[in-house]
Amino acid sequence: MSAPAYAIPGSTPPAAAAASTPPAAAPASDALGAARSVAEVLSSTQVQAVLQELDQELVGLAPVKARIRDIAALLVIDKLRTNFGLQSQAPSLHMCFSGNPGTGKTTVAQRMAQVLHRLGYVRKGHLVSVTRDDLVGQYIGHTAPKTKEVLQRAMGGVLFIDEAYYLYRPENERDYGQEAIEILLQVMENQRHDLVVILAGYHDRMQTFFQSNPGMRSRIAHHLDFPDYGLSELLHIAGKTLGQQHYRFGTGAEAAFERYLELRMRQPHFANARSVRNALDRARLRQASRLFANPERVLDAQTLCTIAPEDILASRVFQDA
Repeated sequence: MSAPAYAIPGSTPPAAAAASTPPAAAPASDALGAARSVAEVLSSTQVQAVLQELDQELVGLAPVKARIRDIAALLVIDKLRTNFGLQSQAPSLHMCFSGNPGTGKTTVAQRMAQVLHRLGYVRKGHLVSVTRDDLVGQYIGHTAPKTKEVLQRAMGGVLFIDEAYYLYRPENERDYGQEAIEILLQVMENQRHDLVVILAGYHDRMQTFFQSNPGMRSRIAHHLDFPDYGLSELLHIAGKTLGQQHYRFGTGAEAAFERYLELRMRQPHFANARSVRNALDRARLRQASRLFANPERVLDAQTLCTIAPEDILASRVFQDA
């Protein structure tokens, strides 16, 4: 098998044994190359199915979903232009996802990787999710190998860097984050045909990061802002999450959870859907403890599936209110 058509600057080419598994080919490449309409591209790639999954999987986020559809439309039309021999520079696909925790950034990145793969813009379509600790070393000579190893794993797919602004710490002159940034910049430019980088984090901190690193800003083509969820959307997420786990709110429990959310949203460190999932996990724990406390009781499926109001009202959020 021939060696991969990419190389990380300064890295050692992978051994033949490590490359024994061939990369997954883009689906239906023959049909895609012969497509002459948007419908034919969508049919051969099943991109529409990915977008529908995104709609069904994530509550709300209408602006984000619209932007993802716009990017998908750009890629579909670019593919058709290529099929007609209309040469143009490949679209820049590096992105920035800005928003608070729990707003669906990782899930959208996973779906974006699928879209890119199905349209042939990346070879594998996998997502590698990392933070500063995965890229930056603690001593001289440690950062470059760590960063290059991550880039090797991500090649052919999407590299998702969460809280990317932590790469840059100007207050510490001995910090090695700038070295990782310089390697990323070089690869984002030279290997953009085989790697898409998505930076993610809080909106204000990402803006500060870009102001301090204009080279990174210039390589990001798409900026997506992820809004916080509203109360009704969080309740929808809660009901959907419980249903997926074969639980349900008992009489009065949904109203108790709505009150819980109203209080929790005012407190620090609220993390949208992530906080909803954590609250439901604790409610399940209290339900289990409540049922466990009466070992002689004969239980049925409905009882085992029901979250009662007391399982929610026992939260210290109500005690602190």
